[in-house]
Amino acid sequence: MLQSMTGYGKEQAEINGKKVTVEIKSLNSKQMDLYLKISPLYKNWENEIRNSLLGRLERGKVDLSIYTENISTASETGINTALVESYYEKLCQISRQLGIPMTGDPWPLLLKMPDVLKNESQETDEVEWKSVRELLDKAVDRLVDFRLQEGRMLTRFFEEKVGKIENLLHEVEPYEAERIARIKGRLTDALEKLGQQDYDKNRFEQELIYYLEKLDITEEKTRLRNHCQYFRQTMQEEGGGKGKKLGFILQEMGREINTLGSKSNQAEMQRLVVSMKDELEQMKEQILNVL
Repeated sequence: MLQSMTGYGKEQAEINGKKVTVEIKSLNSKQMDLYLKISPLYKNWENEIRNSLLGRLERGKVDLSIYTENISTASETGINTALVESYYEKLCQISRQLGIPMTGDPWPLLLKMPDVLKNESQETDEVEWKSVRELLDKAVDRLVDFRLQEGRMLTRFFEEKVGKIENLLHEVEPYEAERIARIKGRLTDALEKLGQQDYDKNRFEQELIYYLEKLDITEEKTRLRNHCQYFRQTMQEEGGGKGKKLGFILQEMGREINTLGSKSNQAEMQRLVVSMKDELEQMKEQILNVL
């Protein structure tokens, strides 16, 4: 089953008086490009987050955000009373030493002093992190489900395109015998116009066979059919990481289609080959999004 590299997942929960939101999205990329935007509360677990995502998502441009919003009114912010008292005594002492009178309300200044205000929610323990980690896993699960859903759509798309290429290849066959007869007739007419009535017909047949062998497309048709079948088999394989392999198969299909075009030497066959190339290009565009 195919997986797309495009995906999205989001989960929210109330944890320790905070609303924690985990949001993750991914786009196609040749490798794993991971961008993290994590609340300072959970910075200590950044390596664990990174390793988890690398193990589960394999490839893609992945953006993860973990942010919090305080929703508790109790003990959100505390005032370090002892520290305030110490700062105030220090200010009074400096005022007396320098002879500068203290005027106005000292509270605005005191509240701005370092560590006077302490946010108790800034302390994160292992129990809280375990809940956040579960939330992260659920968001990744949603992203993976999204990828699988997109992968099913891509599978149907590729099945349709491979089928069209095979049908076009089948349509080429009636023109092959017609092409041989036309080439033989054209060469015979050319000899007659030159007045070469007594030419060596055995030699002519030999040269004609040699010429037609160079235009024979039997091998190209066989290889192209095999590549189409191999593409289908690869799509149905278990596990991810098939995008690059499928891309290589498309390259081989392109080589055979190009050779068919160079050997066609017939307008209707050329038209069919152009249609094959169009289907193949559409597949190449979408294969970039396959994991």
